[in-house]
Amino acid sequence: MISVLIADDQQLVRAGVRMLCESTADITVAGEAVNGAEALRLTERLQPDVVLMDLHMPGMDGIMATRQILRVRPATRVVVLTTFDDDDRLYPALSAGACGFLAKDVSPESVLDAIRRAVQGESPYSSSVLRRVVSRAATAWDTEDDRRREAPHFTDREREVLRLVAEGLSNTEIGERMHIGITTVKTHVSNLMTKTGSPNRVRLAVLAIQQGLTAR
Repeated sequence: MISVLIADDQQLVRAGVRMLCESTADITVAGEAVNGAEALRLTERLQPDVVLMDLHMPGMDGIMATRQILRVRPATRVVVLTTFDDDDRLYPALSAGACGFLAKDVSPESVLDAIRRAVQGESPYSSSVLRRVVSRAATAWDTEDDRRREAPHFTDREREVLRLVAEGLSNTEIGERMHIGITTVKTHVSNLMTKTGSPNRVRLAVLAIQQGLTAR
């Protein structure tokens, strides 16, 4: 069972997310916090697997709370769920250690999927957010050495997996799109990371751009 802490100063949002989580068989709500300071206290006490973190809250905001939470409990995964997904909030939140970033206009299914992906070690992003993260990272990492480095050999299936990773699809979605099992997808992603020396899916997405597999 995945335990979730909801941190949001709006009671209606907390109630909606709680109802959503409790409609599943594998996710339970450990607690609710109305601000960052309370989120930190409850995380220390309840030790949730995932914190769904709003950023704009009174007192300690979500960015500071994320930083403090991961300092005292690194095993907890923080996924930002916020109304505002502009760069002024996105990059500080990721720098603070958030593993994912969702705008509140995503579907309920996307929120549940993000929780599950976070626990599995993935980084769930809204598609618009992922495009901005990858575009910025691609620019930062597009060095002369990168351009000169010979690309590893990919099988056709690996190239397709790489392209879908760049689109922001989860392992489950990639499996459905390619009609293969999730274990097979995980194997392909792991092989891609090993072949390319990529530490995460964002770096794989950047590589897909550099290889011309998707539009920047």
